[in-house]
Amino acid sequence: MTDASIERKIAVIFVTDAVGFSKLMAQNENATMQSLNACKDILARLFDEYGGRIFNTAGDSVLAEFQSAVSALICSTEFQKLIKQRNNTVTEEYQMMFRIGLNMGEVIVEGTNLYGDGVNVAARLESFCQPGGVSLSKSVHEFVSQKVDFNFADLGNQKVKNTLVHAFDVNIDGIQRRELNLKKDDELQDTGKPPTIAVIPFKNMSNDEEQEYFADGVSEDIISNLSSWKSFPVISRNSSFSFKSRDAKTSEIAKELNANYIVEGSIRKSGNKVRITASLVDGKDEQQVWSKRWDRSLDDIFEVQDEVSQEVAALILPALKGREHERVKSKPPSSFSAWDNYLKGLALFNEHNRDIHIDEIMELCEKAISIDGQFCDAFVLKSRCLYDRMFTNEYSNQRESNEQKFHEVAFAAFNIDPNNPEAVSAYSRSFNLKKDYQQRIKYAEKALDLNPSHAGSNFDFGLALCNEKRFSEAESYIEKAIELDPIRSRVYEAFFPLLYMAMGNSKQAMFWSNIVYERNSHSRHDGFRAAISVHLGDLEGAKRFLDIYKKARPEIQNLDDYQKVTPAICEDYLLQGLEKIW
Repeated sequence: MTDASIERKIAVIFVTDAVGFSKLMAQNENATMQSLNACKDILARLFDEYGGRIFNTAGDSVLAEFQSAVSALICSTEFQKLIKQRNNTVTEEYQMMFRIGLNMGEVIVEGTNLYGDGVNVAARLESFCQPGGVSLSKSVHEFVSQKVDFNFADLGNQKVKNTLVHAFDVNIDGIQRRELNLKKDDELQDTGKPPTIAVIPFKNMSNDEEQEYFADGVSEDIISNLSSWKSFPVISRNSSFSFKSRDAKTSEIAKELNANYIVEGSIRKSGNKVRITASLVDGKDEQQVWSKRWDRSLDDIFEVQDEVSQEVAALILPALKGREHERVKSKPPSSFSAWDNYLKGLALFNEHNRDIHIDEIMELCEKAISIDGQFCDAFVLKSRCLYDRMFTNEYSNQRESNEQKFHEVAFAAFNIDPNNPEAVSAYSRSFNLKKDYQQRIKYAEKALDLNPSHAGSNFDFGLALCNEKRFSEAESYIEKAIELDPIRSRVYEAFFPLLYMAMGNSKQAMFWSNIVYERNSHSRHDGFRAAISVHLGDLEGAKRFLDIYKKARPEIQNLDDYQKVTPAICEDYLLQGLEKIW
């Protein structure tokens, strides 16, 4: 989906869930479900009265949007008031409490669902809220404070799940007023962690538009060199390159990428000469911290690239100067022609519709390899093409041969440079296909050690941990990948339904299954949601999802058929759920 086709709007987001729901379910499943349904009926009536629209649910969680911040606030306080009254009329086992978070901000619209920062902040506020209370963001408070007869407690900036939010509590009778130590913004932001750096695509100042790939390749090489330093995180190529050809202020780019410093520059290539200009800019005040220009022949272009990345790293953290010089340097191809072919292939691979270019990309890799048989990056790129092709339906009849080629190419890349993290990751995936999970995790961990700031290495290590059922650890590495590469967050988030089913976290599994389905309406998610609904105690909903799945997949006649297409990571969870309704 292109930026132009993304529908955005401002909305007031309401998020709530039941306090201690899992514990209540374990104590008395029937009473808990009866209570939850009764509370949801109360909420539904209030939504009808105040104009709330539910756009997502998962177990005990409800996400809704309002057109009016005032209506959302009154609805929230009325809900807590009615829940308190209900609790006073029922026995303890039927009592239930809720937290509510409210935020007003920009959201992305996909069908009937909403997502984006506007939703995420509301969810953070909900988790920060006290049981029986309502917490809201500064944007909501500024809008409603002069229009309603409520008192609010200003809690200042609070860091909730790595998100900085200016939070307010609504003062509600019976809920103790929180008195938190308010820290200044600078104190909250100064976490003692090293600064984050982003390298945005260098501008091609040459008249020859065909050399655009050269400018992109230089930018990527600088990202790679910077990332090999373990002392500070570097925003991934995918996120940084989303700003290619976009006219935006440095401060705006830094804010969107959550980066402290931005590296930007330009390249002017003429004949066998190249001029590279690079500068380091403070993302907060747009002050230029450092800049330099190199005029070189193409004979020493790789030395220039290393020099740029090393100088930037040394400027940000002087302590890095004592690190081994050789560890930063990559192994460039001995011939520029090999490098040239590789960069052209890489440019095509990074396009949105790369599938139509796979044959051309592999041909360019072969040309690079024929010129320089020790060019590790060309082998890595070819392995990525083969891996993609293995899981493409169009080439399903070539799966066995493509897998064999992948093993050969991945081993070749690793053999050439066992310290190249992408080569090590490819080698690790080879063991995963062979179901040698001990070696799989060994090399996935090595790739991460070589480059802790690489989003792909974090994600790949998270997947490897799943083979040992270390799901909580896997979750943290996948979240780290999203933090390092926010632009490609959807790619990583698509794994969450499987992960949370494997963890037995049905609420989160349903939440993410709904989101991923809205983004990509694949029938597999109806099968997932059928099983998840069973685990959540919603048998009627489960049967509806299963009927939809069966109509979309007529070849799946029974559980034995379904087991053949079930993801191994959550096979037990899915089969245990579906066997109750199939």
